[in-house]
Amino acid sequence: MTVDIDKTAGGPAGTPPAGPEAIKAIPVRHYGRYISAVIALALLAAVVYAFSQGKINWGAIPDYFFDDRILSGMGKTLLLTVLAMLIGVVGGILLAVMRLSKNPVTSSIAWFYIWFFRGTPVLVQLVVWFNLGLVFEYINLGPFYRDEWSDFMTPFLTALLGLGLNEAAYMAEICRAGLLAVDEGQTEAAHALGMSHAKTLRRIVVPQAMRVIVPPTGNEVINMLKTTSLVSVVQYSELFRVAQDIGQTSGAPAEMLFLAAAWYLLLTSVFSVGQYYLERYYARGASRQLPPTPWQKVKANVLSLSSRKGAAA
Repeated sequence: MTVDIDKTAGGPAGTPPAGPEAIKAIPVRHYGRYISAVIALALLAAVVYAFSQGKINWGAIPDYFFDDRILSGMGKTLLLTVLAMLIGVVGGILLAVMRLSKNPVTSSIAWFYIWFFRGTPVLVQLVVWFNLGLVFEYINLGPFYRDEWSDFMTPFLTALLGLGLNEAAYMAEICRAGLLAVDEGQTEAAHALGMSHAKTLRRIVVPQAMRVIVPPTGNEVINMLKTTSLVSVVQYSELFRVAQDIGQTSGAPAEMLFLAAAWYLLLTSVFSVGQYYLERYYARGASRQLPPTPWQKVKANVLSLSSRKGAAA
């Protein structure tokens, strides 16, 4: 029995030609990543070993981590951060609007304020506020309030004014950048519809500018949380000063500094998560598809891993 061979097809007569052989893709191997990972792990291990061999009583940190004085100092730090940022945001918006005003007087006042408070260190400003009693012996608000400056300017008020007014200068530039990022056609269209300047800012410009304002504002909140440690110079008992006091009385000053650093890292991480979701909220009008949240990423990775295992079985 003979079999006809179709020479053009490469097989028996009447059989379809064989398709091209499937290409097996081999991913590129990034050896540099493995080398850098090994180096990073080695450096981390060296740092951990060096700290473990140091003369540090690591057991003192968990003993004082939830101490009432530490928790009280942390609460004051959070309170000061929130109130100072509130002053900074409100003052920054007002200064930004004044800076963009066509009135030369208001724009000049805003420019001078920003120039002065951004040009002097916040530590110097805190000390100046604390010692203004050398200039103003009394504070006199007429029939409402009258007292000596030293009694009026408490450590908390000194810290609040020093941080809040300084932050307003930085927030003014952030808000100004956000307002300028909105296309002028939006304002012109709103004015053509009969909206006032204030209503245009409130309803049209500011909601769109928030997408630009929120990310640097989140950075400013985190920076403010850490900057509160400077108010220890005006005798305000926030987290850093409380940790220093406990370190001096307990004989573990370095350990209490590490404890304070751990609390700052924990609070910063919480604020960073809040910043992420706030940025995601204001990105709704600009992105067609919002980036996945960390939980959504974990869920997707788990589902993909389970589907691979099912396919392999």
